[in-house]
Amino acid sequence: MIARIWHGKVPMEKSDEYEEFLIKKAAADYSSVDGLLKMYFLRKDEGDFAHFLLITLWDSLESVKRYAGPKPELAKYYAEDDDFLIEKEKFVSLYRVFYEK
Repeated sequence: MIARIWHGKVPMEKSDEYEEFLIKKAAADYSSVDGLLKMYFLRKDEGDFAHFLLITLWDSLESVKRYAGPKPELAKYYAEDDDFLIEKEKFVSLYRVFYEK
């Protein structure tokens, strides 16, 4: 199993709208790909910003590539992200899950 972890930072005044966008657009996009096992969308409000952490679990690296493209370590963005994100981080983190309970 592969864990894919993405981070984004949004101004607090746009954070509720971005949360809704992620649920409607990103969750649907992730869910459309065979091999997605689970997803967790997390939010941490911190001062003037909200941090979003999207953790998705996949059955294989090939499944991640079906979602993210041939270079799965590169972040995937939507056109709407330009309206919300402070910066677009270039990379995501990929981890091999070696134990779960």
